[in-house]
Amino acid sequence: MVQKAKILLVDDRPENLLALEAILSALDQTLVRASSGEEALKALLTDDFAVILLDVQMPGMDGFETAAHIKRRERTRDIPIIFLTAINHGPHHTFRGYAAGAVDYISKPFDPWVLRAKVSVFVELYMKNCQLREQAALLRLQLENGQPGRTGAAASQEPAGLLAELSARLAAVEEQAEALTKQLDESADAAAVATAAHLERKLTGLRRALDALEPGAGSGASPLPASG
Repeated sequence: MVQKAKILLVDDRPENLLALEAILSALDQTLVRASSGEEALKALLTDDFAVILLDVQMPGMDGFETAAHIKRRERTRDIPIIFLTAINHGPHHTFRGYAAGAVDYISKPFDPWVLRAKVSVFVELYMKNCQLREQAALLRLQLENGQPGRTGAAASQEPAGLLAELSARLAAVEEQAEALTKQLDESADAAAVATAAHLERKLTGLRRALDALEPGAGSGASPLPASG
């Protein structure tokens, strides 16, 4: 079974958290509550999240300060943050949200369909990145372990079969990523498009590494792409 993505919901008002859960429940992912910035940072210490929905106005550590802490941590700096706010102080306030590292800034009351669609995009990108990391880890493990003790035809056939299997799996991820990119191009969501482009660059790096391992491609394989 495919593991569900986790979505972090941060708001100091329980009724707002309940509303977000009602809106996002249709995505069938794991929704994690946090009632303060401090609680959100604790959750981020142990779990990986596809996207964070972060309320701006909270007592104590507000959304901007929470986002600053998230972006300073290497483990969490790349997690997309969508700011939710009930106040609108004009372009300067919105700019502050983007400057704090948000990929989107949505004013309340918001359209539930729009919010769900935006979150869905980042969940899908997260899942594709997870698949990519799994393929890279599998390839790296096989290359590091090798097949000691095997010689002759069996030794040459096993790597060829492994490469073929990895290539087929990667092709499936590439196809899904291409379809997602086309969908994002139509929606013109700049933040999501940039994230998708980052995913495609990772896929290209992994494809080059696989191609370099094909028979006749030369003795030196290209370095594997980073898994992060």
